[in-house]
Amino acid sequence: MATKTTKRFKGKVRDTYLELIKDFPLTSIRSEADLEAAQQVIDQLLASGKLLPGEELYLDALSDLVATYEDEYYPIEAASDADLLRHLMEAKGISQVELHRKTKIAKSTISEILAGKKSFSRQIIRTLAKFFDVDNSLLTHHL
Repeated sequence: MATKTTKRFKGKVRDTYLELIKDFPLTSIRSEADLEAAQQVIDQLLASGKLLPGEELYLDALSDLVATYEDEYYPIEAASDADLLRHLMEAKGISQVELHRKTKIAKSTISEILAGKKSFSRQIIRTLAKFFDVDNSLLTHHL
């Protein structure tokens, strides 16, 4: 592992990376003030245009630290089956009737899912995943 790290951090890559660390060290984000400062650094890097390899490595590491903090303090709940189906239908530009015609899922079942009264079954997940050309795992959060 040391060999890979040494190869990644040579010359200008190393110099650029270390300069950024001197300006804003990569440490755990522990407060809203830390988060705001980290986001400002990220914004500055992204606004600068094309990044040098050292800048990209630093940005990746800082982004990971921000994501870790946000995952703990600002968790995002999984979308409901109704929300997922509604989004997929809107993205494809189809109505409930069209979805019924093309998938043979009962109109009542589609309506109940969209109303939040029914969850996806394994068969519906397979049918919807195939129809919308998405991975089954996208629709299985509640299973």
